[in-house]
Amino acid sequence: MPIALLPARAVLDLSGEDRIAFLQGLVSNDVAQAAPSQAVWAALLTPQGKWLADFFVFADGDRLLLDVATDQAAMLVQRLSRFRLRSRVSLGVAEGLAVWAGWGGTPRPEGVSAADPRLPEAGWRAILPAGATPGGEAGDYNRHRLMLGLPDGVPDMEAEKSVLLEAGFDELGGVSWTKGCYMGQELTARTKYRGLLKKRLFPVAVEGPLPAPGTPILRGEAEVGEMRSGIEGHGLALLRLSVPPGEKLSCGTAVLTASVPDWMQLPEKAG
Repeated sequence: MPIALLPARAVLDLSGEDRIAFLQGLVSNDVAQAAPSQAVWAALLTPQGKWLADFFVFADGDRLLLDVATDQAAMLVQRLSRFRLRSRVSLGVAEGLAVWAGWGGTPRPEGVSAADPRLPEAGWRAILPAGATPGGEAGDYNRHRLMLGLPDGVPDMEAEKSVLLEAGFDELGGVSWTKGCYMGQELTARTKYRGLLKKRLFPVAVEGPLPAPGTPILRGEAEVGEMRSGIEGHGLALLRLSVPPGEKLSCGTAVLTASVPDWMQLPEKAG
């Protein structure tokens, strides 16, 4: 029953009576759905609809706790605070808290915890006091999420360049198509409804030395994508949809083979 402390994650505290309305107009998903034992996965976009950050939103009494990448915590506080205006909210980094994940049947701990909203197989996430340890055995979360084809923000996406649907935010429940306007909504909707997507993040099997992130991927002599995050034997790669899954591709001195997870929905015709 594996568990893992996620040291690359930090927690933001968003408090105040306007906290839900404030965040609702800024991020891709319906923040009002956050409730005890129910987290929401959402992204913050540029006005042009490009990815800046994504995070998990937990409801904890009269505050929202945001499970964010540590490297993006200060940026998120700064950017979100720009939109505060007259909203009755306060936002800052919550000290003394840590993010944990569990999967493979590990019981979810009491407190601020919820099933990972992306996939049942992903398990659960919890925000616990620093030093607390849920029951279970140490596991490799990075390997776990790569095997499922789940993106992990900065290692897999490029700020101000990536679009949400490349990373599966539609199928994985990171976008609400019914909640109303939010920053960057227009490009996200246009990409979906006009079928404009040309690339996707795919899980890849890696034969040979793990390529560095950003290494070009070749199909013959043609460049068809680039490597993103990975560990020995497994990774994620951004590939053109015209590349047939299962075909061997070269990346540095390694050979990559992409697969299509059960959750991923591809267009009938890709070009």
